[in-house]
Amino acid sequence: MASEYILALDLGTTGNRAIVFDRDQNRISQFYEEFPQIYPKPGWVEHDAEHIWSSTERVLRKTFRKISPKQIRAIGLTNQRETVLLWSADTGRPLGHAIVWQCRRTAAFCEGLKKRGLSGEIHRHTGLFPDAYFSASKIRWLLENVKGARRLAEKGSLRAGTIDSWIAWKLSGGRAHVTDVSNASRTLLFNIHTLRWDDELLKLFSIPKGILPEIVPSSGIAAETDPKLFGREIPIAGIAGDQQAAAFAQGCTAPGIIKNTYGTGLFLLENIGSRPRLTHHLLTTVAWALGSLDRAEYAFEGSVFIAGAAIQWLRDGLRLFKSASESEKLACSLPSNEGVYFVPAFVGLGTPYWDPSARGTILGLTRGSSGAHLARAALEAMAYQTRDLVEIMSRASGKPFKVLKVDGGAAANDFLLQFQADLLGIPIVRPKILETTALGAAGLAGIAAGMWSASGEFQRRLKSDRIFKPKLSRRNADALYKGWGRAVSRARGWAV
Repeated sequence: MASEYILALDLGTTGNRAIVFDRDQNRISQFYEEFPQIYPKPGWVEHDAEHIWSSTERVLRKTFRKISPKQIRAIGLTNQRETVLLWSADTGRPLGHAIVWQCRRTAAFCEGLKKRGLSGEIHRHTGLFPDAYFSASKIRWLLENVKGARRLAEKGSLRAGTIDSWIAWKLSGGRAHVTDVSNASRTLLFNIHTLRWDDELLKLFSIPKGILPEIVPSSGIAAETDPKLFGREIPIAGIAGDQQAAAFAQGCTAPGIIKNTYGTGLFLLENIGSRPRLTHHLLTTVAWALGSLDRAEYAFEGSVFIAGAAIQWLRDGLRLFKSASESEKLACSLPSNEGVYFVPAFVGLGTPYWDPSARGTILGLTRGSSGAHLARAALEAMAYQTRDLVEIMSRASGKPFKVLKVDGGAAANDFLLQFQADLLGIPIVRPKILETTALGAAGLAGIAAGMWSASGEFQRRLKSDRIFKPKLSRRNADALYKGWGRAVSRARGWAV
């Protein structure tokens, strides 16, 4: 049976998804499974890495009941990026839980780095800022707090990695300890100029280089699956962090094209070419490397920690509705936000504020406020935070943007995208396939495996679903945005 499909594994923050694509980017099959979120202390977020692997196994088993492994030409991995774990190279078992990218347990340590005047040096090496968001301080915390971790590291029996490394290790039967250049660039341990692990930063964070994965291109054969899993070896030919994968699928291959993903958080990316450029407030990250590390491309990124997660909180924490999709109906039941603003700073604020002490704040409530006001305010908060990102990225790029490409689960919400168009004053383009993270991973793997000859051929097949055009006057849009700024000022500096 000829190999005809690419399998993408989207290893997300709240669940894992397996999607099989054909050459024309049609979804042949799709399976998804959530896994538990663990909150041991306020501001701490963890995942059970064994649950992540078992849910990955289950979506793969379901996939291969419908499609033969012989039909899969290659596998692409895309993942929640900065989440890290340690595991034993001897047993393959995790040492405790993974620390999730949202976790703030290392915020005080990162603030200490800033007070020591190290922000500039770290930014020059990595394109990032000292923050608990990134992986390095999490790895350091695990090495210091997990019993036996340092001893295993000294023996050469410890492995550390982000979720792509963990799943590649498991899929390969422990033969491959790898990460791609885009994920490596999110660790605070990677030099974006030399494209290697940075010895100075490894020393600063007290992390031995030997526990870290080999850095590989985003598109290229990185490993092969254990034949015991699927009856044959399948190449793992694409790996990328979720936001870089989405940008690749959206065709962000030249400056001036921006995409925003509305997922658990918000992530705005613009490709800036083959040389890194540094700017205040925004992150400079590796977008991807096709075929070899010397073909790396870079991106500006704005990162917001809480977006769709606020809707999940209203659903699961406050039980305002049973399905996230109900938030749209509630928002549309009101003529306006009636002065209610929700700053979802549950784990601090990211771009452009970088304030780990900010906390979630709801303002403007009256006796007449209802659950509909909270739902609308949570959706509007995604659009306000996106405008924060677009404005600062526009200043860094020196030009206004003419269109915004969007994806992610919340991009299915028509109210959100119309409000986004109104707030920005530019068209919003929604693709037919919202799971662009998976599609991007499939593209990276498919190019390496010969399904598509080049990135241009792959990206020309992306189809649009709808374009949302601005309807609100600029005066009214700016007045609403001014209210958001007032709300943010009240949320900042709370947890001091």
